[in-house]
Amino acid sequence: MGVNVSGTVVLARYGKIYRGDIVNNAYDEGALGVLVYTDRKDYGGPESFPDDRWMPPSGVQVGTVYTGLGDPSTPGWASTGSCERLSVNEIEQGGEVPLIPSLPISAADGEVILRSLDGQVADADWQGDSTAPVYRVGPGPGILNLTYNGNYVISKIENVIAVIEGAEEPDRFVILGNHRDAWTFGAVDPNSGTAALLDVARRLGKLQKSGWRPRRTIILCNWDAEEYGLIGSTEWVEENREMLASRAVAYLNMDCAVRGPGFHASATPQLEGLLKEVAQQVQDPDNSSQSIYDSWAASKGVPTFGRLGGGGSDYAPFVQHVGVSAIDMFFGEDYPVYHSMYDDFTWMRKFGDPMFRRHVAAASIWGLVALRLADDELLPFNYMFYANELQTSTKELEEQILGKSVSLRPLYKSIQQLKKAAIKIDQQKKVLEDQSGWSSLWGRDPLKARELNDRLMMAERAFTDRDGLPGRPWYKHMIYGPSKYNDYGSKSFPGIDDAIEKAKTLNTVESWRLVQHEIWRASRAITQASLVLNGKLT
Repeated sequence: MGVNVSGTVVLARYGKIYRGDIVNNAYDEGALGVLVYTDRKDYGGPESFPDDRWMPPSGVQVGTVYTGLGDPSTPGWASTGSCERLSVNEIEQGGEVPLIPSLPISAADGEVILRSLDGQVADADWQGDSTAPVYRVGPGPGILNLTYNGNYVISKIENVIAVIEGAEEPDRFVILGNHRDAWTFGAVDPNSGTAALLDVARRLGKLQKSGWRPRRTIILCNWDAEEYGLIGSTEWVEENREMLASRAVAYLNMDCAVRGPGFHASATPQLEGLLKEVAQQVQDPDNSSQSIYDSWAASKGVPTFGRLGGGGSDYAPFVQHVGVSAIDMFFGEDYPVYHSMYDDFTWMRKFGDPMFRRHVAAASIWGLVALRLADDELLPFNYMFYANELQTSTKELEEQILGKSVSLRPLYKSIQQLKKAAIKIDQQKKVLEDQSGWSSLWGRDPLKARELNDRLMMAERAFTDRDGLPGRPWYKHMIYGPSKYNDYGSKSFPGIDDAIEKAKTLNTVESWRLVQHEIWRASRAITQASLVLNGKLT
């Protein structure tokens, strides 16, 4: 709307994008500080907690505004003991720690400030609910005193790791993770997931007492400092990067395990089939006459999956930095008391999961997926799902480059190669699964199974590029990564997406040439994945 915010304090509304990007956007426009408030239209309702699930007008949603992942003093390497660390000045120059003060405030306080603003009337889709004042964009004439005191400190954090060593393939890891740090009481975020993790651990313990050992190693991880920028998981991944790159089968994440009714999942596509199979084995906690799969598929006829390109939870370093196949699972969608003091046991008992059956179902589906990945002789991966997903994502790029001298032909060609490789390895897998594919005299050949599993496991790594995304080298995955302008936004082909956004602004021959370059980079990564699946040199 052409409003100059330079030298002012900006009042911003929670929602749409990551709060850290809100602060960065304000800084880029010259603001001196930012207040972020929860609008009643987005988080409130006719009745608020404790009478209903909605955020009270006085409720405040807190959270980090750091836009990086991991300890900002150790970018790219593990933060352990007396390791090398950047100075405060070097950290600030990195551009991920906010350089202006910001504070979250309530809907009630936000409305007081909104009433003090003059200027143009905001567009209709920016207006509040029927009880709100008319939103004007300012600046002023209201004056605001923003006082903030804070320090840079180094604090010790501790991840808790439990290992059940595999009996036959101890060097192959199936990893389950949840964080335990919360901004306040954290009944949903993260304690619903922590409760599920402890229940999975209890059930695995009972299996061990009965004499069971998994084929592959199972690792249970309880992360610290997730709320400060996925620090616990990121530092562990950075410290164990080479081991994970060569040995991790998959990472299974459960953060806010229960927010309400309805099962949701995001995954790297080759794990879709496995999750659908397992969802058919677990009873829907809200309807005992059907499975989780049935309720999950009810709205669209088939289950729908999100992707793991955003930076919202601990799957990010596994997928986006190393290229480990992953799943993130939960019940319920967004909940209005997120990151507030009202995210407590009473809210969960009354609104999130009154009978706590959703928690039991969350642990069940999480544990069963882990057991399949740990115990199936041949890994239950299907890369045809991946190829189909890439085809869809490429078609979505077409309208963005319409009329430009940019070709998606390299992408389409590489996806066709991936489809052929996916069909071929699936056929090879079926041969091994069929008894006629094994030596009836000597039993199954474990080396053939191992070799095929390695191809299935390592193909995800091939989607990474050692140079990473342009200007963001830590993010190695060419298919899934966060938007440069919204850390919560999951993007397919993030390098291409960033290049297109820049080219739309500059609209120069060179800027569109860089779009074509990113298309080539993504296509090369897909081709590498095909070669890995085929298991043969060119």
